[in-house]
Amino acid sequence: MPEEESILTRGLEAFAELGYDHASARELARRLGVSHNFINDRYGSKAAFWRAVVDHALGAQLAGVLDVDPSADDAEWLRRVITAFYRSAADAPLMGRVFVNEFTQDSERLDHLYENYIAPTLQALTPAIDRLVASGRMAPIPMHVLFFAIVPPISGMVEVPLARRLGRPEAAYSPEQLTATAESLATLVVNGLLATGTTGRS
Repeated sequence: MPEEESILTRGLEAFAELGYDHASARELARRLGVSHNFINDRYGSKAAFWRAVVDHALGAQLAGVLDVDPSADDAEWLRRVITAFYRSAADAPLMGRVFVNEFTQDSERLDHLYENYIAPTLQALTPAIDRLVASGRMAPIPMHVLFFAIVPPISGMVEVPLARRLGRPEAAYSPEQLTATAESLATLVVNGLLATGTTGRS
């Protein structure tokens, strides 16, 4: 593994475990196996290092999520995109934990996640959703409701200790079973979104 990739990977592990505020420069340096001023010298600041870590992880994780056959029916396209999203979360659970840490804090880090990843992804979904609503196949849903309908099920892919306590068998962690779980979650979410008996915008 190239030095830079190794540093960013270990940085992700540290931020996922400790959270940004508890990942001190000293602790990061210890975990990275570098001098205490390495992060400032290489990246400029802890905040800049966090952005580099996140961009490295999300760039790889989200690659291909939206590359679903655009000729598919809108509902099927949405299901496939959400499946790919859940599957990518299962492949890289540390980033999911970073998201959980950051979603509860109003910070520049959340701005970075929203502006560079969340908003562009939601914008890519909007045309298909608008067509589903216009055709009567999906009730109008506020964007904040849509987001929290899609994203929280990721916990079923990444919160391994809790999943075990809920009865998830060890065999469920094979690549084939993770794919099956991602598909089941996506189908459940999309079927719920297409249940047009829900209330409208609020």
